[in-house]
Amino acid sequence: MAEYVIETAKGKWEVVCGLEIHCQIISKSKMYSGASTEFGADANEHVSFVDAGMPGMLPTLNMECVHQAVKTGLGLNAKINKYSEFARKNYFYADLPQGYQITQFKFPIVGEGKVSVDLSDGTTKDIGIERMHIEQDAGKSLHDIAPDKTFIDLNRAGVGLMEIVTKPDFRSPEEAGAFLKKLRSILRYLGTCDGNMDEGSMRCDVNVSVRPYGSDELRTRCEMKNVNSMKFVMQAIENEAKRHIEVYENGGKIEQETRQFDPVSGQTKVMRKKEFAHDYRYFPEPDLLPLQLDDAYIEKVRSEMVELPDAKKARFVKELGLTPYDAMVICENKETAAFFEKAAEGRDAKKVANWLMGDFFAMLNEKKLELKDSPVSAENLGKLVDLISKDVINGKTAKDVFIMMADTGKSPEAIVEEKGLKQVTDTGAIEALVDEVIASSPENVAAYQGGKAGLFGWFVGQVLKKSQGKANPGIVNKLLKEKLG
Repeated sequence: MAEYVIETAKGKWEVVCGLEIHCQIISKSKMYSGASTEFGADANEHVSFVDAGMPGMLPTLNMECVHQAVKTGLGLNAKINKYSEFARKNYFYADLPQGYQITQFKFPIVGEGKVSVDLSDGTTKDIGIERMHIEQDAGKSLHDIAPDKTFIDLNRAGVGLMEIVTKPDFRSPEEAGAFLKKLRSILRYLGTCDGNMDEGSMRCDVNVSVRPYGSDELRTRCEMKNVNSMKFVMQAIENEAKRHIEVYENGGKIEQETRQFDPVSGQTKVMRKKEFAHDYRYFPEPDLLPLQLDDAYIEKVRSEMVELPDAKKARFVKELGLTPYDAMVICENKETAAFFEKAAEGRDAKKVANWLMGDFFAMLNEKKLELKDSPVSAENLGKLVDLISKDVINGKTAKDVFIMMADTGKSPEAIVEEKGLKQVTDTGAIEALVDEVIASSPENVAAYQGGKAGLFGWFVGQVLKKSQGKANPGIVNKLLKEKLG
């Protein structure tokens, strides 16, 4: 893609950005306790003694969370570390009742990997993964219930998290947005995180710095915590980068600090000066043994892997003849890709893709429906394409039939039969209509034969009108050319 450069009167600047993404692990119980992870319960309903930090309570590692983390690591094309350790990250906050977070520090479960992202100009870029570790989530502080109090909900405390740390490979807001989109798609394909940023199950910390264009130095960065949408991540990068540039060009110095992005103003504000690793006083978790995995375990998880978006996209292009763009759009969502494959089975996949990405997506959007609630099934969408391919109905009639399918949930065959919409393919019957139109329009015939070629469309329209849209357009065109020629 074209380079993203911020140009001012004083020079050109380049953005350097890395992300830390916290992804809640899909599991029925929490990372170190048996409490439920179900979202939407009443406050403090899913809290065990371990989650509440009660004295004497010991954590027990949930191996389902480990399984999900290994699966995610494989999906990120990353190294799975057979040896990893747990550590305590010490800090004091009201929603962290233990006074520390059980995480991983020096020895994470997943090492380096990479994710390929699709950019708007059709190019791709590999984004490096530095590491991924597993840890427990904190609770939630609620500041908007009462003006003079903060309320604490510990339902989220102890839920398993995967923290994915990228390398500082992003050079534009678009690249960061594309990465988050691709990451969410991978997680959903794997079934390891639902990726719902609006529910907080996927949260992003954004690290931004700038440097003079053409330089390779890494300057002081600032971190924006818990940005909760892809749109806001992109806005935060752009606005924070411009703030850095303004400070530098006015002779100032950027301090390493933690900031908060305000989506209303589009600006960032200081939360606190940035902590360093030693501020958290990390030390090995005394209540959990190191985690040791063997090759057999890793291979077992690998055998459960599904076809991921990039592989599915490549297959759709190679085997089904889709364009890379169409394949990318369809493969972004696992359910959409499955719907498409079902509809396209044994048919012209490109025609099915056109209907899916056109009328079908427009219908869902207009009716504000999720794919799972669609009144048009994959089988019926495929049958509609069959009716067009077999010349039972033409393209214009098919659009009308689709609207009726969306309104009634009926099959296209039933609608065509009920409404008498079958296309007329009897050459003799169509020829009679063509002769009738020509005979009734001698002036237009003369004008057409005198060089007004644009009138041909008028003749086609008149024949189709007389047939109530049922005449096969191909036969109409052929006969008119012969008779007017």
